Amino acid sequence: MTSRMTLPATTARRPAAGGAAPDLLRTSLRFDSWGTAAFGVLLLAGSPWLDGPLGLPASWSVPFGIAMLGGAAALALIAGYPRIPERLSATVIVANALSCPLLLLLAFSDLVPLTAAGTVFLVIGAVVVAVFAELEFVGHRRARGDGHRAPA
Repeated sequence: MTSRMTLPATTARRPAAGGAAPDLLRTSLRFDSWGTAAFGVLLLAGSPWLDGPLGLPASWSVPFGIAMLGGAAALALIAGYPRIPERLSATVIVANALSCPLLLLLAFSDLVPLTAAGTVFLVIGAVVVAVFAELEFVGHRRARGDGHRAPA
């Protein structure tokens, strides 16, 4: 009797038309989470030293750092869902879209006595938030099936 070895069948699956869409959204959310966590740690750990070079007093950097860490945890949780709920991804997009002009307002108002380096720091933060909002928006639309049309 001849023994025959059988191996489990493996088939390469092609992603569906929108297969990369959830990946774009999930990847954007994960990078946003990591960046937000890093920014939060910087604000918390660096609070004693940020006042001089940036003009960002600890009374601002500590609460913002704590909020950033909370936001990072929320982003990581959302990115970890097997299927990212549209409502949650839309909430992240709106939060980022609102954070961008708020950071710019903070950078160019007299609410915080920022140095020139502090202003640049917040402007860079606003640009990063805007980029994440755009990436997450595109990923959200693609995941919904709205983003497959070729531009006119």
